[in-house]
Amino acid sequence: CIVMIKLERIAKQPILNPIPGSTWEAGAVNNCAVIHKDGLIHMVYRSTDITSNGAEGKYINHLGYAISRDGLHFNRLRDPILVNDVPQEERGPEDPRIVEIDETYHMMYTGFGGRFPGDYRICYATSKNLIHWERHGIVLDEENKDASLFPEEINSKFILLHRRPPDIWMASSDDLITWGDHRILMEVNPNSTWENEKIGIAGPPIKMENSWLLIYHGVNTHNRYSLGIAELDLEDPAKVISRQIEPILEPELDWELGGHVPNVVFSCGQVILNDMLYVYYGAADTVIGCASIPLTDLKFG
Repeated sequence: CIVMIKLERIAKQPILNPIPGSTWEAGAVNNCAVIHKDGLIHMVYRSTDITSNGAEGKYINHLGYAISRDGLHFNRLRDPILVNDVPQEERGPEDPRIVEIDETYHMMYTGFGGRFPGDYRICYATSKNLIHWERHGIVLDEENKDASLFPEEINSKFILLHRRPPDIWMASSDDLITWGDHRILMEVNPNSTWENEKIGIAGPPIKMENSWLLIYHGVNTHNRYSLGIAELDLEDPAKVISRQIEPILEPELDWELGGHVPNVVFSCGQVILNDMLYVYYGAADTVIGCASIPLTDLKFG
């Protein structure tokens, strides 16, 4: 019997909502990176000043910061930690993915310029405290997004996951500046009902005892976003060991089915807390939810 990996929502309501009247997060809060450090859950989340679907005009993205002890109730900073103050981010930073390597936090995110069609690039920043960030500019000068580093070097190389539609790609680097050896890691599944249009990573890969787990998002022809999971080889993550056919989370609740961009669950990060994996996700590009699974259930059939 094949056991399917499925996430279970930890709350039937969003865990983070927009703040009415805010100058920078009144429209939406969504796709967030999360880090578990010193007994706290640190969240870096994307927000928009007005609706995130363009219905009210050209929204501006910001990145905010929030903190929690239990992973469910968050306190947030009053002001954003990253704003639209460089040309490549004229419309603001989007969709952060954060890893910690050698006591430094490394964030890959999308710089949304909005100056011409396709004006979005993978950008890179570092921090020592998750609040104050130093930008290092564009990583790949092409239309590209959905990017993250692996949380450690592999065979003395930094490994980057990214998307050249419709597939998930990977690249390597010696210095985090020059990236080469680009190759397809996972291809879209044309026979699937939930990931037949395009796929992209969710949060950074998760190191397990014998493999890497990669949560990713799949999009179907109806522009419905769900989450899936795959297993990568520990020493050579370019090898996909297994990939679950069914999604681990699909839009089901009212606030996932309806919102600024309906039918979306989209994750940029997860943490391990008390032998549980907590996966944080943006719902309908409007609010943030969380779903979990015991680590002991993360086994492929």
